[in-house]
Amino acid sequence: MGSVRWAFRCGSWTPTRSEWLFASRCVQPEEKARIGEFVFTKDAKSAMAGRLLLRKFVCEKMTIPWSHIRLERTPRGKPYLASPLQVGSAPVTWSFNVSHQGDYALLAAEQGVQVGVDIMKTVRPGSSSVPEFFRIMTRQFTAYEWSVIQSAGSERQQLAAFYRHWALKESFIKAIGTGLGFNLQRVEFHVSPETLTQSQPVRQTTMHLDEEEQDDWVFEECLLDDDHHVAVALGTDSSPLPAPLPPPCPFTLLSFSDLIGSASPLTDEDPSYWQSFSAKADGPQRQRDVH
Repeated sequence: MGSVRWAFRCGSWTPTRSEWLFASRCVQPEEKARIGEFVFTKDAKSAMAGRLLLRKFVCEKMTIPWSHIRLERTPRGKPYLASPLQVGSAPVTWSFNVSHQGDYALLAAEQGVQVGVDIMKTVRPGSSSVPEFFRIMTRQFTAYEWSVIQSAGSERQQLAAFYRHWALKESFIKAIGTGLGFNLQRVEFHVSPETLTQSQPVRQTTMHLDEEEQDDWVFEECLLDDDHHVAVALGTDSSPLPAPLPPPCPFTLLSFSDLIGSASPLTDEDPSYWQSFSAKADGPQRQRDVH
């Protein structure tokens, strides 16, 4: 088995003209167009970083030349490689997934098992109190999960517990590729009492599906910093996970140079793409006021 865990801090990335135009040349034209439609630069940067992470992974770990990579999306939006690499008569069985939220974009990949990854930043709700926010979100968690969230301590600690549970649920849904139609109350997480850290992911959290504990799914959890929770779901469709799993590896923080180290342009330079990007606001006014 192989494992890849990469993160890129797009929140502190202020692209130069040459960086943004080069990055835009290194993704597929339809993805470039989709990224260009974002209203705010923070969202465009996150989406661009996610696509570059995917292509870097396929190029470097699956050894497919950058210009030969063709990424598609399932009807539910999960990215996949349109023409998987063959070794002998069998395809290379890498599963990969990306997530971007808050200040980071990240990728998790694994050989031989399904993988889903999600990152959530602990932020205060914009227009409501924490109790009102929780009331609005009531149906997203089970009664047991709410008891854990609301007994976490201060409002800040309760929000951290909320986003930790949310990342876990999203990582599982992304691993199975179900999308928005999945009833989140079917899944209940019993989180590890261990304190999450930035140095080493933990795997003690367990999942119950339709009230039955699932031994064939493993969840890695860690922090990228004090505000960003990460969950990685590992499982299979029909068979138990390989035993023993190798120890979980922490996320490696990449620079922009790392991100494009293997990249090669797919299209010609489009100066108007920079003009459009540089004319956008970074984010909504409320977010700018907060930060």
